[in-house]
Amino acid sequence: MTRLRRALADAVAPLRGGGRGWVLLTVAVGWLFTLGLRFLVPALLPQVKDTFHLDNAGAGLAVTVIWGCYALMQFPAGLLADRVGERTVLAASLALSAGSLALLAVAPLFVVFLAGAAAFGIGSGLYGPARGTSLSKAFPRNDGAAFGITLAAGSLGSAVIPLVAGTAVGVVGWRLLVGGTIPAFLFVAALAWTTLPDPIDAGVSPDGGDPATERSLSLPEVLRGLPRALRNRNVILAGLGLTFYLFAFQGLTAFLPTYLVAQEGIDQSVAGGIFAVLFVGGAVSQLAVGSAADRYGARPTLVVVAAVGVLTLLAVPVADGRPVWVGLVFLLGTRMAIAPVTNAYVVARLPPDVRGAAWGLLRTCLFLVGSTGSVFVGAMADADRFDAAFLALGGITAVAVVCYAGLTPRTPRL
Repeated sequence: MTRLRRALADAVAPLRGGGRGWVLLTVAVGWLFTLGLRFLVPALLPQVKDTFHLDNAGAGLAVTVIWGCYALMQFPAGLLADRVGERTVLAASLALSAGSLALLAVAPLFVVFLAGAAAFGIGSGLYGPARGTSLSKAFPRNDGAAFGITLAAGSLGSAVIPLVAGTAVGVVGWRLLVGGTIPAFLFVAALAWTTLPDPIDAGVSPDGGDPATERSLSLPEVLRGLPRALRNRNVILAGLGLTFYLFAFQGLTAFLPTYLVAQEGIDQSVAGGIFAVLFVGGAVSQLAVGSAADRYGARPTLVVVAAVGVLTLLAVPVADGRPVWVGLVFLLGTRMAIAPVTNAYVVARLPPDVRGAAWGLLRTCLFLVGSTGSVFVGAMADADRFDAAFLALGGITAVAVVCYAGLTPRTPRL
């Protein structure tokens, strides 16, 4: 135990000092709630379907609306992060998300529920680009580890929040569960506003650069600089790989609890617990893989993790028995380790003067395509081809492996 604590202390030590610890803590906690709530809806889909009398495709539409609006906000969020600073954008994201959850909780009709889903997608969509650029600035030499810790926190939220919801939904109902998370979002919004550095007010950027230089470009100049930033071969390949990967991930996470209930006959509370294991696997792998990529390189790390993602998806239709499902779902969660490595790899290759805008535009494109994964799986399920849907997701993930294999190593930061 002493060795474990010492190892953890050694891993965290380079990420502290100069206020960077507060940056990492605040961004990670904000992502814990943001991502955890995005996966709360899939966990509650059976109750939402009953409330609004929906089929699988209609339920999948609600998840797609969240992810689609999240995707559309990435480019505007990147522009805002470049111009007003990450502190403002992150605090606004959390506050807007809190308001959208109130709308979801009281929605009397499915169309109002969809409006709340869209609002949550918009609010949470502000978070991603500012999260990425703030970590890249604060941790130029340890970005893989910083991204890994942050995304692992999101995986922890994605495990705990749906698990608690799946256990308590029969007692308190899905509306109270959704509404009960509002105070947490407001608290973290206040924490972000009071603890994160504001480069504009402080006069110093977190990475030691000149904020006036970084933020002096006009909007037309930013737009003209985007093609230069995005035509990099490695950025394109990594973005394509992440797009295919997200499509499969979205289809998997949107309907895995429903699959366990409908196809495997598992009680929803048990299915919620198994679903939580997915994010435990994600958290463990993100912590390990982020640091591994810093040490061994992004390309081999991404290829190995994506290849495991192919095999685990192909195993879904043949899995049988609760112990087997627990083990398989844990392994399915390791696909989340793709995110910190890809994020750090891409952000580091974008020009600093348009980094937020370029990263936001790229995220808009990849999340917008990836968001359709839930509709795809929902339509396949309604056609009584649930198993075939997961096999197709495995094939799509295999395309991502090919994309990652074509990357060149990232030049080390000195």
